[in-house]
Parts: sequence; C-alpha cells; structure tokens
Amino acid sequence: MGSRIGVWSLMKKYDLLRSGNTIIRVLEVQDGRVLVIDCIKRTMPIWVNMVALELYSECTSGELSEATGVAMVGVDNLDADQRKVMYERYTMIAPILSFVADDGMRSRLIGSAAEEHEVSKQTIRSYLCLYLSYMDVAALAPRRRNDDRQLTQDEKNIRWALNKFFYTTKKQSLMTAYTMMLKGKYCDALGVLAEEYPSYYQFRYFYRKTRNLQNFYISRDGLKNYQRNNRPLTGEGVQEFAPAVGMGMLDATVCDIYLVNDTGSLVGRPILTACVDAYSGLCCGYSLSWEGGVYSLRGLMLNIISDKVDWCQKFGVSIQKEDWDCDMLPAIFVTDMGSEYTSGNFEQIAELGVKVVNLPSYRPELKGLVEKFFDLIQESYKKHLKGKGVIEPDYQERGAHDYRKDACLTMADFEKIILHCIIYYNSQRIVESFPYTEDMITSQVKPYASQIWNWGKSQIGANLISIGKRELMLTLLPRTTGKFSRSGLKVNKLRYHCEGYTEQYLSGGDVTVAYNPEDVTSVWILEDGSYIEFTIIESRYQGKDLTAVQELQESQKVIARDAVRDNLQAQINLAQHIEAIVGSGAGRGDVHMKNIRSTRRREQAKNHRDYMKEGMSHE
Repeated sequence: MGSRIGVWSLMKKYDLLRSGNTIIRVLEVQDGRVLVIDCIKRTMPIWVNMVALELYSECTSGELSEATGVAMVGVDNLDADQRKVMYERYTMIAPILSFVADDGMRSRLIGSAAEEHEVSKQTIRSYLCLYLSYMDVAALAPRRRNDDRQLTQDEKNIRWALNKFFYTTKKQSLMTAYTMMLKGKYCDALGVLAEEYPSYYQFRYFYRKTRNLQNFYISRDGLKNYQRNNRPLTGEGVQEFAPAVGMGMLDATVCDIYLVNDTGSLVGRPILTACVDAYSGLCCGYSLSWEGGVYSLRGLMLNIISDKVDWCQKFGVSIQKEDWDCDMLPAIFVTDMGSEYTSGNFEQIAELGVKVVNLPSYRPELKGLVEKFFDLIQESYKKHLKGKGVIEPDYQERGAHDYRKDACLTMADFEKIILHCIIYYNSQRIVESFPYTEDMITSQVKPYASQIWNWGKSQIGANLISIGKRELMLTLLPRTTGKFSRSGLKVNKLRYHCEGYTEQYLSGGDVTVAYNPEDVTSVWILEDGSYIEFTIIESRYQGKDLTAVQELQESQKVIARDAVRDNLQAQINLAQHIEAIVGSGAGRGDVHMKNIRSTRRREQAKNHRDYMKEGMSHE
C-alpha cells in the first residue's frame, strides 16, 4: 500500500484510496468535501468530509482488480459483440457523467435515460457505478461466458467411450461405442447390466453437442487423409504470389491410358511431367517418359529451354513462334514435397539463379494451375481414345473391363497426341478467369495462355533465365567427391585424367565432381563455378553406364574371392615343396669360400646347353 495522504491538498480527482477492505475513488473535491464512490460495493456516489479520509492510503488499479476479481481487458481484445454492448451501455450513461456531483440533476437524468432506452433506473445506476468505479469504458463490456460446469459421471463415461471406441481409425459406429461403454462402465463382474444407465439417445445427444468435425476426420481417417480430402480450401492459391511471368509450377501424373511397344506388347501407363507458368497458365515444357523422378525432370528442363518450333517439327507438327514462345527457365519453381524435387540433384538448379519453393504436402490448391492442366489435357484426348487403352473411372472395380487389352498406341503415337493437346491448351483454349488489367485491355491481349505469356514477357517484373543446354544438364547431374592421387582422379572407383593437373595428382586432395550415371566416359569437376572435363583412363569402360561398370567390378571381385581358397592351398603346397628340397640338402657340410671364380666357370661349363642344337633336333 502507498503512503498516507495526510495533506488534503495532495488529493486529486479520480484518485483511488484504500482503508482495510474498503476502496473508494475520488470523483470531485470541493471546499473540504469529497465526492467518492465505494468501488467494492458500487453504490451511488456520496459526499464526505475530507477529515474522514485521513486514514486512507493511495491505491492502485491493480489492487482494485485483485480485490474485486475483475481484470480489465483492453478494448482491442474484445470481440465485436462485446464492443457493441459496451458502447451501447456507455451511451446510456454518457449524459449523466457531467452531473454526477449534482444529486438532483443526476437523479432526473437517470430517470430520462431509463425511459429513453426502455430499461429500469436500477440498470442505469448499475452501469453508472460500474463505470465510475473503474473509470474505464471496458468495464461496461459483458464478460465472456465460461462454461465451468463439471461433467457428470455419466457424461465422463460417454466421453471415455467416444475417445476409446469411436474416435479411432477402426471407425466403429456410435451404437458399438455405446455398447462398449455399457459393458465397461455399467456392468458388474458377471457382465450384468446395472439398473441405472444412460440411454442411447443421451449418448448420441452428448456426441452431437461436443462433436468437432476436424477431430472427427483426423481421428477416424488420419491427418494425411484430412489434409488431402477434408481440409477447408480457403486459400486464393498461387496467384497471390505470382504477379508476373516467371514462376513455374512443376508436377507429374500417370496418364490414364495403356500403351504398347512396336511389337504390340503391353508396356503400361506413361508418366507426364509438366511445368506451367503460374501467371499466364502457359505450359512452359513437358516430358513424357516411362521413368519418373529426377530422370523425367531432366527431360522437362531440357524441353523448357528448347525452341518449340524445332521441337514440334520433329513430330511433324508445324506451329508459329508466338504459339509457344518459351525457351527460357522460369526464375522460380513451385513444387510439392516429392522426393525428386527435394533431392540434392534438383536443388542444384539454384546455382543458375533459380529459386525452388517446396509447398507443404497435400496442398494441391497452392499449385492448382498445373493440377488443372493435367485434367484438361487428359479430358482433351480421352474422349477421342475410348476403346484404345483409355482408363475409365470404374477400372478398379470388381468385374470391370480390362482396359489393358484395348491398348494399341505406342509412345511415339501418344506423344504426338499430347503435343497437339498442349498446343491447343496454350494457344487456342480461352482463359476466362484471368484478371485482365487496363494495360492488357488497351493492348487487346487475346484470352489465350500463349498471348498472355507473350504480353507478360514484355512487362517489368518478368522473371526468366536464359541458359544453355550443356550448362543446364551439367548443373542437374548427380555429384560426388573425387580424390586426386598419383594414379589420377578417382571417382566412383574409376580413374580419370585431364592435362594440366599434375600438381593436384602429386599433392592429392578432394574435389566435388559431377558425373553421368549413364556414361562413365567423362566426369566434370567444379572449379570456380566452371565445369572441367576429365576423361576415363581405363578404356575398357568407355561408353558404359555406371551400373554396368559396377557389375563388372563386382564380378571381378567375386572371381577373386572364389580363387582365395585355391591360392592359399597353392601357397601351402609351395612352402611344403621348398621345405622338402631344403631338407634334402641340409647335410652337405661347411661351404668352401676359396677359388669362387674358377668354381663358377666349371659349373657354367657343366650346365651349358646348346639350345640351337636342341631346337634343330626336334624338327
């Protein structure tokens, strides 16, 4: 508590004073009298003599809140309904506040306010005293209702049964959960049901009253299923952060068609990988292959930077440059959390200045354009290819037709169809929902993805990167650590060489190396941002892929391992032969050290052979 007031001249309007359990607020000071309100009882203000306050000490707002159990909440923390009621109540008492010290006028104004707002005088007095006690408009706000009612034992049992038997991945019915509750909580040791127990209708009522749909979906179907199929889709999607050309959305899908090879044998369903510009909706490039993952991404990246007129010409399709004018990389790639996108190989593309944005799993609406692209492309060809291997929605149902038997198109045939569908999607499909700007309307931009793309490329903010095929492919190659040694640069247990690296061979050291798993002929070391090519030393491996080389090396190891036993036996036999020979000459006595030269000449003459004579005698 603060110090005693003592000197009346220090008393100010709106001061809080305390004496024991009584807390008052000073509302007016006049000629030795003070108008005060009891903040605890909240009765109407009264006039008292100053001398009656000599025993009071200063008090804080915190002490008042502690004494009354009412914590003031800031207006900004109130909800809309609370603020509405708060201001309505303040409007009722606002005209009275200027006349609080005048008992007669205050009484008349209270009566007028009660009549005007159609409430009782006591209600007006309560609001007035409440405000004067705290001198804070937030005191007039209604308190949030807290349901502190304790659950009954029956309700606790129902909640237990719901959590144990209903909100689980076993997906039990309500009736099953109710039955299990009765068995577990309302039966004796012999399994006899008690006289008193909740009815099924009470059980169901409690479930409906407390049900939380988010908890329902997650507990019964799992979080992944909830994220994919039930989560509210309230986002605006990628358009929120794609204000200009240059943000590519990547994804892949398995096409709904079975294909055959050139001999008519069934191969399966191809994989279509695509990049769609988030701003214009243009398909920047695609890859159609039997392999997914990083392999298809390399094909996609190459296709994005290819001249599309030349590309289409390979398939006998003629287009104009403006129909598909894309030969640069978008500076931002938006992907999901697929393993091929989060791998180190693909993220190396950041070295070219490209930013990779990995979206959360099961959030297809954040890359809705590429998802819609796949839907539109498949809708475009499926209606024309019914009975030719196209899969219908019932293909997984029992007794459904085996669509594999209808397959008749090869990969080459199907790619031509896909190419025509993409050209239509880019240059002839009307984009109805694109948010046109005034400049676009002035420029008469047609509502085609290709036209929007072409216009967007010329605007400030277009974010595209020009890159060569060689540099792009080298950037996307897998990398490993190579080691310099006297025998060359060792990479993947193979040796490589390049002129001008003698010092490195002698001094040793590690270096980062890019390699092509499909051809071990060359590797490239990364040096100051450049790629230096090293060629293989062992020519027998030239042109082979890494897997084949590793199989050869492993086969050689297997042969060597198989020969280990024979080699050990041969060494043992050799030792035995040597010991036998040595043993037979052990008793010759001391060695004579004199006349070594003459002894050597005699031995030479004794052991000398005429090899020419021996050779001629056998003819």
